[in-house]
Amino acid sequence: MSSAVARLRRTAGTTYRRTLEAFPDALTAWLRPPGRRFSLADVPAPVEPPDAPVRVFIAPANFAAQGYAFARAAERLHGVGAVNMQPRAAQDFGFPADYNVPWPVAVSSGTWARRQREAVGRGFTHVLIEAERPIFGVAFDGDVEREVRWLRERGVSVALVSHGTDLRAPHRHADADKWSPFGGEEIDQQWVARLESVAQRNRSLGERLGVPLYVVTPELLLDWPAAQWLPNVVDPARWATASDVLTSDRPVVLHAPTSPKVKGTALIEPVMLRLAEQGVVDYRRVENVAADEMPRLYAGADIVLDQFALGIYSTTSIEAMASGRLVVAHLSDQVRSHVKTVTGMEPPIVEATPDTLASVIHDIVTNPDRYRRSANLGPQYVAAVHDGEFSAQVLRPFLHADAGEDQSA
Repeated sequence: MSSAVARLRRTAGTTYRRTLEAFPDALTAWLRPPGRRFSLADVPAPVEPPDAPVRVFIAPANFAAQGYAFARAAERLHGVGAVNMQPRAAQDFGFPADYNVPWPVAVSSGTWARRQREAVGRGFTHVLIEAERPIFGVAFDGDVEREVRWLRERGVSVALVSHGTDLRAPHRHADADKWSPFGGEEIDQQWVARLESVAQRNRSLGERLGVPLYVVTPELLLDWPAAQWLPNVVDPARWATASDVLTSDRPVVLHAPTSPKVKGTALIEPVMLRLAEQGVVDYRRVENVAADEMPRLYAGADIVLDQFALGIYSTTSIEAMASGRLVVAHLSDQVRSHVKTVTGMEPPIVEATPDTLASVIHDIVTNPDRYRRSANLGPQYVAAVHDGEFSAQVLRPFLHADAGEDQSA
């Protein structure tokens, strides 16, 4: 594509968004492509702020229900009320959210965008923007920097929360980890280039804004050293199960990749299929499962396989640990070290790489008692690091920076 055509497309896109922003939805319906059309009845009322001195709005990603979970964590602090938002697609995982807006409305309703912007600007004291994505739809042409500056001009404190590919530099990661999904001769270079561009754009945005930045996994501190780790949050009670693990000769091994490419599924699945054919394990891969179904699936497993390419542990691992399942994954030394330094605890996750996974699984089957003790440490670790209290304390300085009141939880 020539630079002239690219400029023309950008200009047309800007004109389109500004038209949607400026006029009522009833007048702009004909401008929307089929995938972005909606009825006027689909447009919800703007978000209502909570009744609290400190009022936090968290939007717009809610990946793995983390926007919702961070809202509940923030509310553990004195005087804090929180609301999270999620644009809802026709098909999604059904994660809980405080405020839902249909995806076509969120991305192309000028009426909703204007009302939502005013409601947040007037009603909230703090905003956490997830994944550096716009929270006001077509308002400000979807420009996050303009959104942040508009909010700060109205006295609203803003911070950014990075979840992963929005900040991670692929080439940095590929240089650091042999199993990186961003390296190798067969990798899709266009995909890597797109991710690199997004990450660079968001790092530049963070530098210009100078607002606090949180990351949900310590590995992202390599991309933004000044950030602070904000651990992902789960409700331990939702995942707790009384069933024990590794009680049969053929353990059930579950792998639930939300993104097989970045989870390293292709690296480990041949190993697991071979072990299953040999009768060593019962291997089960599940995808596109509703969130409400996951507790039952974990309860029926002995071992949960998580990340083998990024060197991190994700919400999948946390949920599985809360369920008392034995988690096997590849964690980088940097991640393990940072967690131990900050929390004083070791993640009870069995280390394996694609090269060592077969031998690790064989060892687990041969020595179930030893690994059962590791699995039994999972709920304790989750309660200490990932139940929301730790994350609330991480957010405390941001949410109570200007409070002269008692800040006890």
